[in-house]
Amino acid sequence: MVFATDPAPPLPPRRSDKPRIITSRNRAPYAAVLVANELECDAVRLGSAGAKAMAVVLGEADIYIHDGGMYQWDSAAPSGVAAAAGMHVSRIDGSPLIYNSPDAWLPDFLVCRPELAEPVLDALWGDRWRVHRDNGWQ
Repeated sequence: MVFATDPAPPLPPRRSDKPRIITSRNRAPYAAVLVANELECDAVRLGSAGAKAMAVVLGEADIYIHDGGMYQWDSAAPSGVAAAAGMHVSRIDGSPLIYNSPDAWLPDFLVCRPELAEPVLDALWGDRWRVHRDNGWQ
């Protein structure tokens, strides 16, 4: 949740009709490969989780998916900045990110332009993510 009175700044324009998905320098996570194939994305490689999330915020990429797990402190600031910038931020099943829990491990992470959230989640889960959402993420 972001507490502010100012509206989110306008999203940077997309640089291409073809979505750009950002992945790690040394490996592309399985979820990213699924989405890249389904949405015919161009792949961009970059370092840290924070740098990848900020590449989406700045318009240098459109989608960042991480399915290899990370600690909450690795994604907390990037997810807050991305959400404040108007980006979609969630787990890769579409459920909200939960921080400050006893288990600091976060299994997965998604940051993308809001208009790409449903196509990304559809590529990963089909309609199953909507059922999960409609049942209160149970």
